[in-house]
Amino acid sequence: MPTADPFPAILKKVLVHEGGFVDHPKDPGGATMKGVTQATYNGWRARQGKEPRSVRFITDAELTAIYRRDFWDRVRGDDLPPGINYAVFDFAVNSGVSRAARYLQKVVGVAQDGQIGPNTLSATRSKDPAAVIDQLCDDRLAFMRSLRIWPTFGKGWRRRVDDVRRVAKTMIA
Repeated sequence: MPTADPFPAILKKVLVHEGGFVDHPKDPGGATMKGVTQATYNGWRARQGKEPRSVRFITDAELTAIYRRDFWDRVRGDDLPPGINYAVFDFAVNSGVSRAARYLQKVVGVAQDGQIGPNTLSATRSKDPAAVIDQLCDDRLAFMRSLRIWPTFGKGWRRRVDDVRRVAKTMIA
């Protein structure tokens, strides 16, 4: 019997940390709505043959489609083990798909090319999921601490990563 699609439930968990419209002057992502930047939204709308518009007006259907195509599918969320899929997906949303993939690859000991493929998946499945989640979250926090904007956003980022770590571990099958 096929298992349920984990994406909708995991997207809800990510959106807990992604608020409404934000355009903080220190955020290099610029204008953002529920975690989707204006640039990402413009690109998605262009691929749909639609005119650009403010990310403030993103629909739930657009939001879901963007998160699935541009983040979940690119980190192979359906193929990663439960819990690890959430930790990697949330990292990708917050800091980029390639970075999240490279950090996972470092944790599981494969070449860090920023693309999750068969070798990364195999190595990930061979590791203890709780240990992978812990190391990934530790490395993610270390990366974030290195950013010049840590003093502005660090408290919230730490809270987010701590929550991701806790919830991801509860998802381990």
